[in-house]
Amino acid sequence: MHVTQGRSGGLGLALLSAFAFGGSGVAAKPLIEAGFDPLHVVWLRVAGAALILLPVALRHRALLTRRPGLLLGFGALGVAGCQALYFVAISRIPVGVAILVEYLGPALLLGWVRFVQRRPVSRAAALGVMLAVAGMAGVVEIWSGLAFDPLGLLCAFGAACCQVAYFVLADHGTGGEDAPDPVAVIAHGLVIGTVVLTFFARPWEIPFSGLTHRAALGQREVPAILLIGWIVLVATVVAYLSGVMAVRRLSPQVAGVVACIEAVVGTVLAWILLGEHLGFFQVLGGTLVLCGAFVAQTSASAGGPAGKDGPGGAEPAVVPKAEPLPPAGQVEVAGAG
Repeated sequence: MHVTQGRSGGLGLALLSAFAFGGSGVAAKPLIEAGFDPLHVVWLRVAGAALILLPVALRHRALLTRRPGLLLGFGALGVAGCQALYFVAISRIPVGVAILVEYLGPALLLGWVRFVQRRPVSRAAALGVMLAVAGMAGVVEIWSGLAFDPLGLLCAFGAACCQVAYFVLADHGTGGEDAPDPVAVIAHGLVIGTVVLTFFARPWEIPFSGLTHRAALGQREVPAILLIGWIVLVATVVAYLSGVMAVRRLSPQVAGVVACIEAVVGTVLAWILLGEHLGFFQVLGGTLVLCGAFVAQTSASAGGPAGKDGPGGAEPAVVPKAEPLPPAGQVEVAGAG
């Protein structure tokens, strides 16, 4: 009975995390179109969440000396790099396209395992990579010479690479009985991410008076401060924490399947709220990308192209980026969404 309740609760938390992450781009894009620099929006998101979780970071301050490399990698790549590149991407291309490009992460990770680490991958994992790559050709409409802004696509691809870089980092020394508390890693990562972003975003140049104005969310106008509040509280704090609690109750395979809903949520919300419609071949390509990500993620979790439970066991889900989840022994991190 307790197992069933725990599993049901875990599914609910994973769904909450996926929906929360999926709504970040839809809330951020109106602010960007209203005149806010994408890096300013990212800084407000990360700094606001860091302030909320600062007590956790202070309570686990010893982690800074125990795992400095892990925290710096998560803060610089998993938070600053991934989210900044994703927000720059959605300022130039549709939210749905950006989030689908980001779902090349599992395929890129398996490519790292196979060609850089020279470790074998299963046929199912290879099939997942091929599906994801083929689907991406449809998403970007490669036959028309790329239908979207090249810099926007490059930033979305860079966000996916930032995720992979952190997954590779997380494979070194994050397992075992002395694995750090994932909530503490998130808290420190947000603080470090805020510091890193400060050098690039120049928050002293943020037009804070603009937060008292309204921004166009499709055909509606909503207070800009409400959008920022959503991004900080729901799309970051709630999304990260619910993802952490979910991964502790579910297997990596199940959590990874649920996490794929983030891309669907982001695409559908952008379609409904922002009027960013995707064509037939883009929807078909996006479906292939998600199928490929799912196949790559579950085959890696089950067998382990990255070894034992590898980084190939999954993308962490707390991010950029409600991405596929890691084995329970690893540190869960967020994706870009």
